[in-house]
Amino acid sequence: MHVLLVEDDQRLARVLRRLLEDDRHVVEVAHDGETGVEIATSPAGIEVIVLDIGLPDITGLEVARRVRTAGLEVAIIMLTARDTVNDRVTGLDAGADDYLVKPFAYEELAARLRALGRRRESGPRRPEPVLAAGPIALDERTRRVTVEGRSVDLSPREFSLLECLLRHPGQTLSRDQLLDQAWPFSVAVTPNAVDAYVHYLRTKLGPAARWVETVRGIGYRLADA
Repeated sequence: MHVLLVEDDQRLARVLRRLLEDDRHVVEVAHDGETGVEIATSPAGIEVIVLDIGLPDITGLEVARRVRTAGLEVAIIMLTARDTVNDRVTGLDAGADDYLVKPFAYEELAARLRALGRRRESGPRRPEPVLAAGPIALDERTRRVTVEGRSVDLSPREFSLLECLLRHPGQTLSRDQLLDQAWPFSVAVTPNAVDAYVHYLRTKLGPAARWVETVRGIGYRLADA
């Protein structure tokens, strides 16, 4: 699933992101509530928010309320160090679907995500978000990429690179940022690998390769117009 992790403890966020990506989730991370709301309400197609209550700006409860006020049907798992009945009720009333008390084993979080996934699959099917720029379209559910309606066969790494660029149109992403997004943490690679895979990606995109721009000395960006 496409998961948004809102957690101000950066070390914990790094660990959870690695574990979630190892389980083949697509993960976005925010370290404060305002950024979390911005990502959750963007066209990114977030399916689950793993949300810490104690954030440095607004609380996780406020994040949940804003997400629900926006009419989003995204699932929310609340993380908190407090474990009283009143705390749980407050979190659920704010819009949470589930509640996990710190410290917790990752296996428990993974099980709750699987349960939410099964619940979504058994419910009414909604159109899945398609990321697009110019003639390029990427369907996250089917993992299909098309250029002007023509299917393009990408490797998993090429797909991840294109997905990352499509999520940040117009934004320059360094090679290290692309490595963090497109390669599992357990794989040892160098920034030069990004250049090689961008070359492969451009070759397969054909004339649409012009949308993937090189920012000399920094990295790459996807043209936003």
